Amino acid sequence: MTVQGSENSSRRGRRSTTMGGMPLNDMPWWRWRSQVRSALHMLSAPAFQRDVWLAGVDGYGDVTDAVYRLVEDTWLDHWSAEKYVGTVFRDSQEAALVDTAVLRVLRIMHQVGPDAPVTAYLDHADWPEAVRAARDAHVRLATSDGEDPEAAPRTLEVLRILTRSA
Repeated sequence: MTVQGSENSSRRGRRSTTMGGMPLNDMPWWRWRSQVRSALHMLSAPAFQRDVWLAGVDGYGDVTDAVYRLVEDTWLDHWSAEKYVGTVFRDSQEAALVDTAVLRVLRIMHQVGPDAPVTAYLDHADWPEAVRAARDAHVRLATSDGEDPEAAPRTLEVLRILTRSA
């Protein structure tokens, strides 16, 4: 019995070994980058925070979920994004922007507590500074990946689909 590929397969010919010029086989960098980008996107968008987080819209998690996506797999709460230049991040500028955003957001999380309501974050005096830092990092990463930084954040279900193993 011969197993053949589907006639309707979108995978024709040789599979790409890179995504945006970065190797797919070094580590799950593309999953980590997707998680970090998702978090930065949500943390950088005041209208999203108001219309989704404050409104309690399902499917996007909350601010604490975004913070954990930002640091969970990468341990960016323990060391610099510079450690991932060439794998998760393309260059030192991306890493520096991500580090700045992580530090700003984590400082607020440590002050208000990880289980604080969304309003505790959004009403914090330093929140606008954290949003600006997240925005700078988000725009740089999205642009580097050839994506529109102004597009609406994706749901967590879409993020799960996008980060499934290739």
